[in-house]
Amino acid sequence: MEKLEKVLDELELRRMLGSKDDSKNVILTIHPGAGGTESQDWAEMLFRMYLHYAERRGFEVNVMDLSVGDEAGIKSASLEVTGPYAYGYLKAEAGVHRLVRISPFDANKRRHTSFASIFVYPEVEEDIEVIVNASDLRIDTYRASGAGGQHVNKTSSAVRITHVPTGIVVQCQNERSQHQNKANAMKILAARLYQRRKEEEAEKMEAIEKQKKEIAWGSQIRSYVFHPYNMVKDHRTNIETSDTQSVMDGNLDDFIRGYLLEFSG
Repeated sequence: MEKLEKVLDELELRRMLGSKDDSKNVILTIHPGAGGTESQDWAEMLFRMYLHYAERRGFEVNVMDLSVGDEAGIKSASLEVTGPYAYGYLKAEAGVHRLVRISPFDANKRRHTSFASIFVYPEVEEDIEVIVNASDLRIDTYRASGAGGQHVNKTSSAVRITHVPTGIVVQCQNERSQHQNKANAMKILAARLYQRRKEEEAEKMEAIEKQKKEIAWGSQIRSYVFHPYNMVKDHRTNIETSDTQSVMDGNLDDFIRGYLLEFSG
């Protein structure tokens, strides 16, 4: 019966994933809010959470870009998540995520609040035409940053691409090869341009780049509280759990299911 219930739950979720993009792979980006090391550490915690989630679902992950923080955490990350309905599931994660905890970086052990923002884009398939004119691009190369040691690239292999007409900027520095970093950056750019075109065609005013809320109070979709009690609560569905460790280990199924039930037509 338990196995049957699990199969039925999965079928119900798939039924809700009816958008033409839901079955696609996904590009997920993570950006810390203001707050320096504190929020960069929170961004890295979310990075690990999504790696665990992908592993639990059997998805493959390609870390396309990872910019390491100066003291701890990360300044940004871009993940390519590959698997059936990866975008359909992970679109539920787009928004601001808030953390409340006793800061490990505060000698006085005070409580801190940190924010990080997640953006989710369906990956563009090869048979979908997204025209990117070379004359519209500004391509800069620079040395990859890192925590030091032999793994820091000594050549200018990192790539930043600016799409001048839209102002979209993407960067990749995770590979040692400038060619591979450029290819990954172009893949992210194509996904973002496709998403932008899709929303314009639908005459939506909530295009991903326009609906970016300030990464701060009042704009979060989910709160993670580690002190003075343990709770993770999704503010869109009011689903919550006290098992914070399970959530940080990638158990997001209840939150994603709740979002799909609430917002999928």
